[in-house]
Order: sequence, then structure tokens, then C-alpha cells
Amino acid sequence: MTLPDSELAFYRPAVGIVLLNRERKIFVGRRIDMPAGMAAWQMPQGGIDPGETPREAALRELTEEVGTGKAEILGETRGWLHYDLPAGIAGDMWGGRYRGQRQKWFAMRFTGEDADIDPAAGEHPEFDAWEWVAPDRLPELIVPFKRQLYRGVLAEFREHFERRDRRD
Repeated sequence: MTLPDSELAFYRPAVGIVLLNRERKIFVGRRIDMPAGMAAWQMPQGGIDPGETPREAALRELTEEVGTGKAEILGETRGWLHYDLPAGIAGDMWGGRYRGQRQKWFAMRFTGEDADIDPAAGEHPEFDAWEWVAPDRLPELIVPFKRQLYRGVLAEFREHFERRDRRD
């Protein structure tokens, strides 16, 4: 669903990354800032800095959150996707300035080895654990308010992780 122009100012511009390994599994990180006993996993994502294109932001976020730039872009969402923060969180995030995020998502193929991944390498680590997961398992790991967006991202990038018989 596209946001009307009158609503754009209420959503933080951001990017998200669907990072796929050779087995077409998706990278997820466990958020470091969750209360004890709660686990929230997500794909890498983050805000777009002033003067930065969405593509530049995605590559920067990959390095900051995953600890590597070893990836190639396979595609990007046709439009912007958005989610709303729950009322109890919205006032605390980003100084209460936004009600959610509007995101441009990028599918990327990881070109390195697992040893190249180091979410703790960044200045402000966001993940304390990571793993590769099957696409169909992803929505169950994500906080409920982002599930609809993640389902949309998975649907749009399905061609990149579905296995096809190739007879060359």
C-alpha cells in the first residue's frame, strides 16, 4: 500500500536488506536492545542519511549491521513499503518524530563466507546473534508489527530465493 504524499513526513525514510546466502537462506540478526527474555529478529535495516540514495544507504547499512560489504545487489522493491510502530513504542523511537518507517528494500546475494560476517564490528552493534533462515520461517521470528511488511518483501523477492530446476 502506497502512502499519500500528505503522510510521508510521518514516516522515517529507510532501507532494508534481504541478504541471501548460496543456499538461498536469509540473514537475520537478533536485536541487542530487547528486554531480557524477549527475542526479536530482523533483517538488516536502517535510516537514509541526508544526501544519500537508498542504494548507498543499503550498502552502508549492510556494512554497519552485518559487518561486511561482501554482497551484490540483485534487485529492489518497485516502491516503498511502510509499517507503523505500536502506540507504546512510537513516542520513544526517533524522538517521537515518526509513526513508523517507509522503506526501500534491496535483495542482495552474499558473496563472502560466514566468517566474513561480524555484527559486532560496527560502532553501534544492533545484533547480538545471527543466523541464516529459510524464507518461510522468517515471519514467525519478526515482531508482529513488521510481519505484514516482511510478507510483502518476501512476495516481491520470491524469484530470488525460490529453487528452480535449471536444465541448461
